Amino acid sequence: MKESRDPDLVMPTRSIGSLDLPVVISEPVAPPDVAQAWRARVHLAKVGLFFASLFLFILAITLMKEGARGLAPLVRDGLNVSNVANGLGFGWLSAHIIMSGSPVAATALTFFDAGVLDELSAFGMITGSRLGASFVVLLIGFLYVLRGRDRSTSLSMGLLSLTVTGTTYFPSLFLGAAILRTGLLDGVRLSSDAAIHSIIDRAVAPAVNLAVHLLPGWAIFGVGLGTILLSFSLFDRCLPQMTLNKREKGLMSRLIYRPWAMFTLGALITLISMSVSLSLSILVPLSSRGFVRRENVIPYILGANITTFLDTLLAAVLLDNQGAFTIVLVQMLSISIISIGLLAAVYRRYERGTLDFVAWVTAENRNVAMFMAIIFLAPIILMLIK
Repeated sequence: MKESRDPDLVMPTRSIGSLDLPVVISEPVAPPDVAQAWRARVHLAKVGLFFASLFLFILAITLMKEGARGLAPLVRDGLNVSNVANGLGFGWLSAHIIMSGSPVAATALTFFDAGVLDELSAFGMITGSRLGASFVVLLIGFLYVLRGRDRSTSLSMGLLSLTVTGTTYFPSLFLGAAILRTGLLDGVRLSSDAAIHSIIDRAVAPAVNLAVHLLPGWAIFGVGLGTILLSFSLFDRCLPQMTLNKREKGLMSRLIYRPWAMFTLGALITLISMSVSLSLSILVPLSSRGFVRRENVIPYILGANITTFLDTLLAAVLLDNQGAFTIVLVQMLSISIISIGLLAAVYRRYERGTLDFVAWVTAENRNVAMFMAIIFLAPIILMLIK
């Protein structure tokens, strides 16, 4: 086999006797300089998407801040979100509806900033947003079941995500509420640069002023919510496509049996993607293809549930509200204490109990239906507690 050189096309040939016959291939092989130019354009496009998503995120937070006061009668009087249980149910149900947790967490901070929610209600709403976000992984599992994949394998990732999130966030809710009541972290201050805020305000001011002039408060908030969903969608598209070569697969196969390594991996991937729904959704196809097993991903989920607050912390900084920053800081601290404590002290027993519960749920359709009923009814019941 040898190749004939052409300035526009690389065409492989096969020698038969004294003849060099071309070999038909499905696609021409692009010259290296063309391939490099294409990759450079793709990288530039992703950089552009990143800055566009960042601008839209800043614009969305500003719009939601302006429009939050217009929703005060609905949230405070209509829905009567007045305590931590109501906030938990409200955030949980809202994340179910829009199929994402991060916008709901940002909404909780804008409501707190506008005085619509108190500190504990906003804290509960952020916790609920994380419970609702885990439902996305379960939904993806259902889609795999509809495509003919094994029910137990496809649903196990979503069930694990919900179970691990529930068994860590509920204890962290009580721990975090206690920390907030004591004011232990109130002295931790975040110094924001006035010049940076001035630049940000000037960048989004024209669009915000136009919205304020044309729309009522509740509509401004709705536009902001739609904008933040768009910003997360664009950010997902600018993330690089990750593929593993043979050597990297061998490394991964060794790492997945080390709980602390998987914990770190889950934290890092979520830190980069700023979306726990995205980082956990990766587990569904990997599990369906047999690349990872259920017991391997529990530490991954524990790590992902900590660093998922990066975008919420950024929203608190953009609001320039010290109380909002404290709420997110307490949220991160409390879930870190619970998750690291489980991993360090009772991980094997926690792993067995979690896997046994997931196996029970997937054993029969009746159990699956009962579990689904609980996760939909629970937030409604929480919102009714007075």
